[in-house]
Amino acid sequence: MSTSLEYHTLDQSSKWRHLPPPPGFASLASTTKTPSAKAVAAATASYEVLKEKRAWDFAISPAKSLPMQAFMLYMSGGGVQIFSMGIVAMLLLSPFKNLAAINTAFVPFAPGPASPSKANSLSTLPLQKIAYIACNILTLGLGLWKCRSMGLLPTGTGDWLAFESRGPPPELTLF
Repeated sequence: MSTSLEYHTLDQSSKWRHLPPPPGFASLASTTKTPSAKAVAAATASYEVLKEKRAWDFAISPAKSLPMQAFMLYMSGGGVQIFSMGIVAMLLLSPFKNLAAINTAFVPFAPGPASPSKANSLSTLPLQKIAYIACNILTLGLGLWKCRSMGLLPTGTGDWLAFESRGPPPELTLF
């Protein structure tokens, strides 16, 4: 014997029909109403605030990964091995890749219904882009510090001896 449930009768006979719908649930009656201009403006403003907050989160995301990268550098050791060189190469190249694509990275966070050409300009979200640049410079600085500690950067005077010019020895100079 097959029984079927008729769902259309549940609305009229249910003892729970007087309860309000759960949060986030739009009933059929509420979807037919058009929202007021005030509600649309409030929703748009909150969406713009959310986009700006997300832009700040994205701008400081390179700084959030610095502790993990510093720990990876510590664990890779001070010698020149393939693993430590790979990590250093990643630290030195990623800021340049990030800065080359800075405008396209911030396009989803552009305020308002901006055109793609306006969203790609440097004038949109300038503070977030400056913070993004600063965080990438910190990442680059961490990579350069590791190169210096591994002895890969020419920081001492002995590293520049090939370019030093010397005068004639004093024994060979004649009056």
